[in-house]
Amino acid sequence: MLRNFFKVSFRNLRRNPVFSSINILGLTIGMAAALLIGLWIRNELSVDRWFANKDRIYQMYSREKSDGAVNAWGRTPSPLAAELKTNYPEVEDASRFRVVYFLMTKEEKHLNVQGAFADSGFLSILNFPFLAGNARTALNRPHTIVLTRHLAKSLFGNEDPMGKTVRIDSADQFTVTGILKDLPANTEFSFEYLLPWSYVDQLGWDVVGGNWQFTNLVTYVLLKPDASASDFSGKVRHIVRRHVTEGQGADREVFLQPITRVHLYSRVENGALVGGRVGTVRLFILIASFILLIACINFMNLSTARSERRAREVGIRKVVGAIRSSLVAQFIGESILLATIAFVLALGMVRLGLGAFDQVIGIPLTLDLSSPGFWLFAAGFILLTAILAGSYPAFFLSSARPVKVLKGAVRRSNTLVTPRKVLVVLQFTFAIALITSTLIVEDQLRFARNRDNGYNMNRLAFTFVQGDVLPHYESIRNELLHSGAVVGVTRTFSPLTRVWGQIAGYAWPRSTEADKRRYFLQYEADADFVRTTGTHLLQGRDLDLRQYPTDSLGVLLNETAVRTMRLDHPIGAVVTNPQGIHFHVVGVIRDFIIESPYDPVQPMVIAGLSTGYPVIHFRLDPNRPLSNEMATVEGIFKRYNPQYAFEWNFVDDAYNSKFRAEQQEGTLGILFAVLTIFISCLGLFGLSAAMAENRTREIGIRKVLGASVSGITLMISGEFVRLVGIALVIATPISWIAMNGWLEGFNYRTHITVGIFALAGLLAIAIALLTVGYQSIRAALANPVNSLRSE
Repeated sequence: MLRNFFKVSFRNLRRNPVFSSINILGLTIGMAAALLIGLWIRNELSVDRWFANKDRIYQMYSREKSDGAVNAWGRTPSPLAAELKTNYPEVEDASRFRVVYFLMTKEEKHLNVQGAFADSGFLSILNFPFLAGNARTALNRPHTIVLTRHLAKSLFGNEDPMGKTVRIDSADQFTVTGILKDLPANTEFSFEYLLPWSYVDQLGWDVVGGNWQFTNLVTYVLLKPDASASDFSGKVRHIVRRHVTEGQGADREVFLQPITRVHLYSRVENGALVGGRVGTVRLFILIASFILLIACINFMNLSTARSERRAREVGIRKVVGAIRSSLVAQFIGESILLATIAFVLALGMVRLGLGAFDQVIGIPLTLDLSSPGFWLFAAGFILLTAILAGSYPAFFLSSARPVKVLKGAVRRSNTLVTPRKVLVVLQFTFAIALITSTLIVEDQLRFARNRDNGYNMNRLAFTFVQGDVLPHYESIRNELLHSGAVVGVTRTFSPLTRVWGQIAGYAWPRSTEADKRRYFLQYEADADFVRTTGTHLLQGRDLDLRQYPTDSLGVLLNETAVRTMRLDHPIGAVVTNPQGIHFHVVGVIRDFIIESPYDPVQPMVIAGLSTGYPVIHFRLDPNRPLSNEMATVEGIFKRYNPQYAFEWNFVDDAYNSKFRAEQQEGTLGILFAVLTIFISCLGLFGLSAAMAENRTREIGIRKVLGASVSGITLMISGEFVRLVGIALVIATPISWIAMNGWLEGFNYRTHITVGIFALAGLLAIAIALLTVGYQSIRAALANPVNSLRSE
């Protein structure tokens, strides 16, 4: 019987090549899209879930109320790890973690790569797979280093690196005590080497090491197996308050976030991590489900639209003794066959398109065809798709009454609402909603990009200070300016697009105790900041430590800081930082965006006093060829810092990277909207062809009675256009509610206009008309003699 099922199924495929091709193509695209999204979702849900003790590993977060809002962030004070490990029996181990860049040197090889400092327990808490070495002892001694396999290969080639030395920043030698497997794509961690925390102390970088007020690093905790996370969280909640009684940090709390939730939950609401990446994951689960559903709807509609032909087959089978269950099994078997063929084609499509998809999402995904688990999933996926697509046609077709169908009395529904019409409306409702959502995402991106950022990004670049740049800075600066390639140079505490410090506890004339809990962005510059960056000076002058040595205690304020401090005459006002150092205001600059372009500008203090200026900004002459200028700049830096490769970034590239997440969502939205529309149009094309075939005699009679070609075309097309119009009416409020909720996540956001829905509707209607127009015109132009010859 099984053989007979497959024989009949293949015969039906061969007998109806156009409709079979449309069904298979629609299912193939739907399954391929669902598979691609599924691979991405699997990667997102697996981030940092592969650690052996994942259920006991936590990242410590800080939480504090400021300006009426409760903020939370993933940085903690430096002494926290030691305190937890020493005084809390629930803690099995704790470690600090801090990202760093160093020049790795091995003989003639020089690599400037990202690594991290960590305490000795870090590799016991997080069991990164070792290829060589011992996780418990690898970072126990000073001047030891753990490398990834990639970095070890780059430095040592085919040699065994264990026990050999690497020079750090042309200064200190470190012995290799461990080799890690390269970090997988599904992790939040990004480093090529690990150094012991003792080196931070040796360098004198942990200047606030014993200070509980500053949150400047990440702390990871491994709880004991029998420890209660909720009880432990309650015990440590006010740990900072026990060490800080007044000023910054006096009201701060700490709390635990499971490491398995760090990637997915990063959005803060009232001090709690309630959303973030997980919202995007849920959205794309919904998109994948609907794309697959639309492909299945195509199958249902095309199968039932051609019910007249299959009904006669069913009638004959019933006459010769077939029972309904065997007919249902026959049609489900055909669905399984089609779904299997579509899945094989979808796998090929995924393999071909995976590289391009990886570039869009920025993550290397893998499709492991050797995994038994994958083929188990594949079998379930095929079966689910087949049942979803074939169940309704199977029960619909198998219900035909043989007496009626063999007399030619096939059921044709002319009612206002039919399952087929409902399914078409459902298809286009989702398609229009996806088009509308994509247009709104693009509008929000355009709105944010067009926001005045407050400075001139044209040919403004920055580089990080490394190696011998700092001691030779004045010579480098002078040569850059004298070369003519550069028209401005300034040193700053961080890049112009990022802020590395926030501080509370400032006091100023007529400030209150409540004002001391207000956080200010902390920035620093030495000279020519305004001229180099193109920010706008509103009052006073720029900082200039060369001309005015007293500017080491001078500050610039932005407009928001002046309003926050309620300073009527800011120039010359004295501002006192939490350490009691008195600064005098030398200038006021216009607000500029340094953090998120979607958020309001925060109050900022730009000081002249610094513990170091790790970033150099320089502006290239806009009137000279860019390639020549960069060659000149690189030559100057290499002359004074020959062991380091000259690495630089344009500020506009760094600024545009702030839109990467929304740009990615918009690109994926466009991709899946196009696929959804294409699948829906495949269904419309097939339906219009089936309708024209089923109504051949009706169209012939209408033409004999005087109907025009345009009238018949409008009759056939109009039915589908009406369905698309109904879908537009349903999709509009759904899209508005969903996207209005999405936009509420941005403080600086666009407004949803009627024009977006009108554009989406016009696009959908135009596409539908183009799709069914060919079949409608073809049917209208057919010779009625051919269709009525047998009457």
